[in-house]
Amino acid sequence: MSISQLFNLETQGILESLYMTLVSTGVSYLIGIPLGVVLCITGEGGIRPNRAVNGVLGTLTNLLRSVPFLILLVTIQPVTRAIVGTTLGPTAVIVPLVFSAAPYVGRLVESSLKEVDRGVIEAAQSMGSTTFQIVAKVMLPEARPALLVGATIATTTVLGYSAMAGFVGGGGLGAIATNYGYYRYEDEVMLVTVVLLVLVTQLLQELGMTIATKSDRRIRK
Repeated sequence: MSISQLFNLETQGILESLYMTLVSTGVSYLIGIPLGVVLCITGEGGIRPNRAVNGVLGTLTNLLRSVPFLILLVTIQPVTRAIVGTTLGPTAVIVPLVFSAAPYVGRLVESSLKEVDRGVIEAAQSMGSTTFQIVAKVMLPEARPALLVGATIATTTVLGYSAMAGFVGGGGLGAIATNYGYYRYEDEVMLVTVVLLVLVTQLLQELGMTIATKSDRRIRK
């Protein structure tokens, strides 16, 4: 394989991996933030304790989190086909990525919200704030740095999942490593792909942590 061919191949792989990762993470947060909020406020010590709701949502969340991604990807192929019309390609992989990442994001959000100072929440309650106001104007803003750190962790985790999807025709850098490095024994392609995957992961990690640090009012000068 020529250098130009390798460059074009890896460029396409990076773009596909970023597409799968960012879209899946974004959709997962649309689901995971409300899920995490409900898990937090209905849990023991929450502002609206509800054992039944918390138990059901917690059980479903833990069940989905406990299924390995590759098994989940294969298991929900009928659902993926019903939603996007195919089980192959980057767009198809987004469906199982969301199924796998959303519960994980929900737990990250729940954990971040539980770190909010209880005194701040009690002060808002004493002023007559509604549950929605406490969540939207107190808990989420106060937990912003932790939420951003969690988002960084979730994004890099989803990137790793997207690479696994290459074994079943998912596209991206994982598919390149599988199709060229593994099946065709093209070691140079495998090496370049692994290096690029590490670099993309590090860039996403550094970007996310920088944003989280800048958003933390506790360390501002």
